[in-house]
Amino acid sequence: MALSRQDYIAPWWTYWLHNFPHLNFNFQTVDKTFQPEDASYQQSLIFLACVSAVGLGLSLMVLSAYLTCLCCCHREEDEEVKRPDTCCVTWAAVITGLVICSAVCVGFYGNSETNDGVYQLTYSIYNANHTLGGIGSLGDYTQTLRFMQQMANNIIQQLTAMPDTRKVQVVLAAIAHKTSFIEYYRWLTYLLLLILDLLICLIACLGLAKQSRWLLAVIMVCAVLTLIMSWVSLGAGTATAVGISDFCVSPDKFIVNQTKDSLSADIVHYYLYCSQSLPYPFQQFLTVFQRSVTTMQIQVQGLLQYSAAMYPTAEKDLLGIQRILNSSEFNLHQFTALLDCRSLHEDYLEALLGVCYDGVEGLLYLCLFSLLAACAFCALLCAVPHAWTLIAIRDRDYDDIDEEDPFNPSRRISTYNPSRAQVHSFCSYSSSMGSQTSLHPPLPATTSTPEYMNQSMLFERNPRYENVPLIGSGSPPPSYSPSTRTT
Repeated sequence: MALSRQDYIAPWWTYWLHNFPHLNFNFQTVDKTFQPEDASYQQSLIFLACVSAVGLGLSLMVLSAYLTCLCCCHREEDEEVKRPDTCCVTWAAVITGLVICSAVCVGFYGNSETNDGVYQLTYSIYNANHTLGGIGSLGDYTQTLRFMQQMANNIIQQLTAMPDTRKVQVVLAAIAHKTSFIEYYRWLTYLLLLILDLLICLIACLGLAKQSRWLLAVIMVCAVLTLIMSWVSLGAGTATAVGISDFCVSPDKFIVNQTKDSLSADIVHYYLYCSQSLPYPFQQFLTVFQRSVTTMQIQVQGLLQYSAAMYPTAEKDLLGIQRILNSSEFNLHQFTALLDCRSLHEDYLEALLGVCYDGVEGLLYLCLFSLLAACAFCALLCAVPHAWTLIAIRDRDYDDIDEEDPFNPSRRISTYNPSRAQVHSFCSYSSSMGSQTSLHPPLPATTSTPEYMNQSMLFERNPRYENVPLIGSGSPPPSYSPSTRTT
């Protein structure tokens, strides 16, 4: 059963893109029919691509105005102003990172879908080209049959009258090769752009975590470049999606116009629609071919039966003619199968489904990725200067710390060790009444402050001691012998 034309229905997003305004450079509406050779139609697609350039210009203007205002406000603020809150910068960085990661996921999916659709398109084109090549190669048997002109004149005339499919074959091969070439570099470009977005997101997280100024500077430069590339990819993707949608809405009209010089309209309609209600354009040709081959086979068989005895030398030639006729009959059946519309129509439907469904859908996801990435990098470019300001304020506050501040932790550590070194030892010296080994270890230090130390000078570099006898003069405490302790 022949496939019905109703198997292909253009998706809704192609109609949505097809309804985009098509304006030339003079802001005049042009025909929405897919006409890639028409100058006005080309201008309409370029005009759609330039819309993203307007978005890029607005983004750069807004960022420039924002950064200018930020610099002016930073110059006017007083040094004693309260330290800015880091909460806004943190949340902005987190949300920006999430948006970029989501956009990259959408971009990977869209890039894969577009690649699958274009691969299905090129595979179907190569398949159809192979079928047409088979039809063309079978037509070359006319050269073999020419030496039988008196018996195969009808076959020669019919084969000569066959439409020349070699021109269409060459065109399809060129289209498939060019499409594969463009798709490879498109896929590679988007893949590098997705990886670049991920790297910038990771560098931004690293720069904010380490609070490194040079990483933030690298982020600023890369974010500006990626912002420009995102808007450019958005414009290119939009123009391509609209152009393909114009083709998907009415593909038959474009194909008929492209093949009108090499194939008749009834043959093109037969393969495009493949409907049982349409007449078979090769019916007369195949009927004459079949009848001529059958007639010649009967004649050669009769010659072999009745003339072999009278003309023995002609038997070899007659057998050769019979082999040629058998080969021609086999080729006729193969020819009939190749001329059937179902094979080419199936390739045609698969090509349409690949480019109009997966291809355009993937382009829409890529456009969404470009838009989200552009918005996210705008937010990132707004958040990075705030982070830069916070890092500068932190460094300034760190440099302004008073080293003589008694509550500075580093100051406490540096002053605590020398004071311990300057405290006089309470170890007794040896005397005539006892040896050094007979001394008891000193009592452990208590938490209470000794009376001979000035309480107000505990946190100074050199603790001041009261003028207490023995201690003030620097003499060690007296030692006691066991005999003295008992008294």
